[in-house]
Amino acid sequence: MLVTGFPAGPWGTNCFVVAAEPGSECLIIDPGMDAMAGIDEVVARHRLKVAAVVLTHGHLDHTWSVVPVCASAKVPAYIHSQDRALLADPSLAFSRDMVVAVRQMTGGQFEFAEPDEVIELADGGTVDLLGVSLGARHAPGHTPGSTVFTSEASGDLPPLLFSGDLLFAGSIGRTDLPGGDSAQMMASLAQVLPPLADETVVLPGHGPQTTMAAERATNPYLTGRASL
Repeated sequence: MLVTGFPAGPWGTNCFVVAAEPGSECLIIDPGMDAMAGIDEVVARHRLKVAAVVLTHGHLDHTWSVVPVCASAKVPAYIHSQDRALLADPSLAFSRDMVVAVRQMTGGQFEFAEPDEVIELADGGTVDLLGVSLGARHAPGHTPGSTVFTSEASGDLPPLLFSGDLLFAGSIGRTDLPGGDSAQMMASLAQVLPPLADETVVLPGHGPQTTMAAERATNPYLTGRASL
């Protein structure tokens, strides 16, 4: 399986491209602001064809480029039903300072919309592509519809967790924005992560990759030394 990614935009949001192999169809995970150039480069280099966009949650730093990606490739976007409203109105999850920042980034304009085709994710569902299958687990707390995606080990590739803003290297996602819930976040950490093997590679929404073994050993939110 081919998995590559890059940080996009001023928020450094990790955008991932997942495919069975070079020359095949691919999934785009979390195309944030300024992600189009990076996506185009990866797709061209590996001779890929975009088949769908998959969103870990509805925050604008993860969804900014979803409409142009879906429109150019004529593909659907997958998102949990509880975050779908954020596609058309991302300000529902903004703090006041974020509204100001986004208006500055857009030159005062603030117009977003859903892609032409949206498929709502369900807990325990899958996103299937020829040679690639991602399991979806609802993990609310950062947002009501936050979802993580897992893939099983394949060849030399270990199991993967695309953790969005649930889990970072050494930390977890914030819960102080509209729609965030600290109790739900702690419940998601307790319910979603334990079944994952230590060798699972964690590919988060921001920052460097890590492993479940490293996070279980050092992340204060998983070792019980910190609470929200």
